[in-house]
Parts: sequence; C-alpha cells; structure tokens
Amino acid sequence: MTGERKRLYYSISEVADMNGLKPHILRFWESEFSHLRPRKNRAGNRAYTDRDIKMVQIIKYLLYVEKYTIEGAKTRLKNDPGLLDSQLSLPLDSGEKKSDISEIRSELLRLLDMVDAL
Repeated sequence: MTGERKRLYYSISEVADMNGLKPHILRFWESEFSHLRPRKNRAGNRAYTDRDIKMVQIIKYLLYVEKYTIEGAKTRLKNDPGLLDSQLSLPLDSGEKKSDISEIRSELLRLLDMVDAL
C-alpha cells in the first residue's frame, strides 16, 4: 500500500465495494454462513476485519466461480476445513493489482502511439 495505514475494521459498504457486491448480499450471506459473523460496533454497525473480508472472498468464489448453490457452499465449507485454513492464512489482496494493470495498460497505449507514429 502506498502510504496508507492498515485499518482494523471496514464498514459493510466498503467491503461490498471491495468485492463488487451489494450490502444486502453480505447481510444475506451473514444469515446463511455461520463462518461470516462480523462484529458490530456500539452504534450497531457491522465492523468487518481482514478475516471477515477473506471469508466474503471465499464465499464469493464458491458461489460465483465454482457455481455452488448456497447449500453446496455451506457443505463444502463444513466438510473441507482445509479450504478455510489455507485461504484465511493468505495475505489479504490490497487491490494493488488494479493499479499495476492500469500502469501496464498505460504503457501499452504509449507504445501503440509510438508504433503508430512510425
């Protein structure tokens, strides 16, 4: 991260934005998946930790990439604790990849302009 301080807690809207989801999806997943239980602050707002965010990413992967149903994803998480252990031990993706891709794209466009100028 470029000069940013690591935060301990994130709001539901921040987590939804990070993962390309709507907040109501996260609230629904909380009711369906016992592994996803973000704390609530004194005001009653959800406070997601890095672990909670990784859990959201695991659930999203199972549902959207692996095409599990809700019940199938719950069963997979229950029967394959190694999946959770291995994924939760990885560092959280900080979103730096998007900036890397943006830089590569800019460089490619610059090169194309140079080729066109020849």
